[in-house]
Amino acid sequence: MKNPYYQNVSFRNSIRHATDGLKSIFRDERNFRNDLIIAVLIIALGFILKISHFDWIAITLVISMVLVSEAINSVIEAMCDTVSHEFKVNIKYAKDVSAGAVLLSAFVSVITGLLVFLPYIWELLR
Repeated sequence: MKNPYYQNVSFRNSIRHATDGLKSIFRDERNFRNDLIIAVLIIALGFILKISHFDWIAITLVISMVLVSEAINSVIEAMCDTVSHEFKVNIKYAKDVSAGAVLLSAFVSVITGLLVFLPYIWELLR
């Protein structure tokens, strides 16, 4: 059952809450800001190297995957900290697994970035 206090009355409210969430994560989470900086640099590199349409799709998907996993990790950590500040095995498990998911998505994005950008870089070096 939904809590009526948190229920959006309009689409405009939904957008406002989503925007507030993006502002919050940008303001509060250093790793999210670092991920955004890296994303901007990667996008700039894509324009410089004039990567293909399909390469843009791959790069956009992995950037999105990293940012979304970072946001979900932040939510899980906040929820765990709300439940308890004391050490609990299940809270440690939740935090570790969500951090691991971020690490995995970052690893996949690095591999994808290498697969996309290395051929363009090799071509420039020839």
